[in-house]
Amino acid sequence: MTRVVVVDDQTLVRQGIRTLLDIAEVEVVGEADDGLAALDVIAETAPDVVLLDLRMPRYDGLWTLQQLATTSGPPPVLVLTTFDDDALVLDALHAGARGYMLKDVTVEQLTRAVGVLAEGGTFIAPSITDRMLRAIGTVAVPDDAVGPVQDLTDRETEVLRLMAEGCGNRDIARVLVLAEGTVKNHVSTILLKLGARDRTNAVLRALHRGLLR
Repeated sequence: MTRVVVVDDQTLVRQGIRTLLDIAEVEVVGEADDGLAALDVIAETAPDVVLLDLRMPRYDGLWTLQQLATTSGPPPVLVLTTFDDDALVLDALHAGARGYMLKDVTVEQLTRAVGVLAEGGTFIAPSITDRMLRAIGTVAVPDDAVGPVQDLTDRETEVLRLMAEGCGNRDIARVLVLAEGTVKNHVSTILLKLGARDRTNAVLRALHRGLLR
């Protein structure tokens, strides 16, 4: 069973998420109402995935992501928020979030995203990805998006687009009718060609380079 920590300053929201995840057989092993408390809970419970709100008093979601980035082996973080500001989405991804969803998602969509992150994947809701593509020219280019990249093949671009939509290797293999091992090889090649450290970073670099337009 996947184990998660829920970080949100609203008690009712945390309780609601816990109830929904319990139904979906996802175990909530801890809760926190701000980033500082979250760090303690995460250290104590070692969850598979962290569900993180961005706008919280005192220590917010971006602060939490920045702190987790300094730790050894931090869990993947799925941002779950009511705010869909383009710059805020990119800031969260740059700070290390592996997924981004709005709170109007269904329990099926949420559990799918949790599962993708738990398996090492990246999940950015398609609606968020579309808006990021339209707004990418209005935000600052991050330092790690600067530098030469190699051209991708048509197949690699297809794989990258599915990565951006939150598909794990198994889902990509099913959609493109490929062996999962072949997809893993494509992902490795994409990371190498884009000079990316992980799947999220690859998607960010691709967005800034206009490779997913």
